[in-house]
Amino acid sequence: MKKVLAALSAIAVIAGGCTEQQPQGAPDLGPIQVLVSGSPDEIAAYKTLIDAYKKTKPGAEVELLQASNADDLVTKLSTSIAGGAPPDAFLMNYRLYGQFASKNAVEPVDERLKSSKVIKASDFYQQAMSAFRWGGKQACMPQNVSSLQVYYNRGLFTKYGVATPKDGWTWNDFLATAQQMTRDAAGHQIKAGESEGGPAAKAAVHGVGTEPVIIRVAPFVWSNGGRLVDDDQKPTRFTFDDKASLDALRNFIDLRIAYGVTPTDDEVKAQDLVSRFTKGSLAMLLESRRITPTLRNAKDLDWDVASLPRYGNAAGILHSDAYCITKGSKHKDATWNFIEYAMSADGQKIITATGRTVPSHIETSKSDAYLDPSKAPKNSKVFLDAIPGLRPVPTTSTWAEIEDVMEGILENAVNRGDKLDTVVAEIDKQTKPIFARGIAP
Repeated sequence: MKKVLAALSAIAVIAGGCTEQQPQGAPDLGPIQVLVSGSPDEIAAYKTLIDAYKKTKPGAEVELLQASNADDLVTKLSTSIAGGAPPDAFLMNYRLYGQFASKNAVEPVDERLKSSKVIKASDFYQQAMSAFRWGGKQACMPQNVSSLQVYYNRGLFTKYGVATPKDGWTWNDFLATAQQMTRDAAGHQIKAGESEGGPAAKAAVHGVGTEPVIIRVAPFVWSNGGRLVDDDQKPTRFTFDDKASLDALRNFIDLRIAYGVTPTDDEVKAQDLVSRFTKGSLAMLLESRRITPTLRNAKDLDWDVASLPRYGNAAGILHSDAYCITKGSKHKDATWNFIEYAMSADGQKIITATGRTVPSHIETSKSDAYLDPSKAPKNSKVFLDAIPGLRPVPTTSTWAEIEDVMEGILENAVNRGDKLDTVVAEIDKQTKPIFARGIAP
């Protein structure tokens, strides 16, 4: 996924005296605008959330602004801030918000959170809260605390008589399972080196699908005892010259190059990974909680989720989105009132009902609103079990650019078979200048 980079140097942040004056003693009810992106199910849930909020605040006015995806969200937010008419709030991943926080375009929520009678900081998982701290302040309020896990098609495993993934499994277990599940049209296992051997050896089912992006590689680097960057707080470069980091990168690339258990780039272009999984041509898929609504709606799909395989210690990568107030909001009090409700147990349950999120609100995450055993996946608890070991990637202001560059390099490595030393050299060459321009929290 190529992210549209915000032209933040052109942003004229509207701050200070821009707030509209309310009649003395009157509550600030807006109107406010909230910018989000998501699937139709998610958008419908946000609309339900807004309707529920309005019942608690008669007279409140909230308009939902929609972006088609994360790229579009960044573009719309950048353009609106630069034009002097930002939304009052936006919902954004921690990997992207640094480019706005570094330009003073985000209003910290510390004081409002401290004085709130509805929510408090200890109500939420600190792994998510800390990812949205900038300059020593709580910049935004995280609505979810997801992570990368392994989705598997139980029906395919039953069909081929292969044991389903188990929590606590190793990388070698994972690789062996992916090999066992890579099958030709006749249902025969395809062994390493055979996937390019003509029509008879062409995989009708691949063992695993994963995007060649840095956020898929990172947890395996950490699990193998390696470092992703030289300094988590103020990174200047990737550290794939460390043996543990390099070994994890090599093994990730070899899923395609050496073992052929993942689809080729051309195959993914013809049918994306989620579609392959739902249609039965992909046995396992590395993904976050976000695909759950799609899988729940897939007809006749028997599936569940297992923990990420490990090398040494269990390690996971944080996936979290948060509500942020723009510095240029004309109704900050009204905006906070909405966010306060959205982050409360009642608000969190509404969004949790979509299946898309692992709620950051601790009480909600342990309730049937999230753990309902009648709704897939049965093993939803795997996301909660992973929380203590979750780590964020750096939130430096140029991280979105770095991810874009890394995607191109890793795609070439996985699809062309570029030599590993060439890959590492190219990573340094292309990303070090971007790291150098970054502003750290």
